[in-house]
Amino acid sequence: MDKLLKKRGKALAIDVMASAVVTAAVEPLLRKKLKQEWVHALVTPTVVFWGLEYIQLKTCGQTVGHKIAGIKIENADGGELTDEQILKRVAHRDSIMTLQWLKERGQDMGTQMPHDRYAHTVVRELDK
Repeated sequence: MDKLLKKRGKALAIDVMASAVVTAAVEPLLRKKLKQEWVHALVTPTVVFWGLEYIQLKTCGQTVGHKIAGIKIENADGGELTDEQILKRVAHRDSIMTLQWLKERGQDMGTQMPHDRYAHTVVRELDK
């Protein structure tokens, strides 16, 4: 497996764990207001995960997982990530990207996976 792909997996695992901690803290507060179980099972974790990722990418250019793994998401054309790129990237990654990845597996996707191509972003390793 490609070194960069391993780092991406590590970063995602860290980000999922951080999101789970925040979701666990927020959910009891929401349970007092919202009684529908499907909201807590589906909507809350998704909104927290996407929200954390969006805020971190917009303010720091990296998530906590990216910092620990030593990678950074960048605009393929150079410059800062736009709001549209961030939202397109997370929505595509968490919807149809898996099907595209399965179709294209075996190809080198370290710097640009299907959701990166869709959002015109690249992932780069940072110098240590």
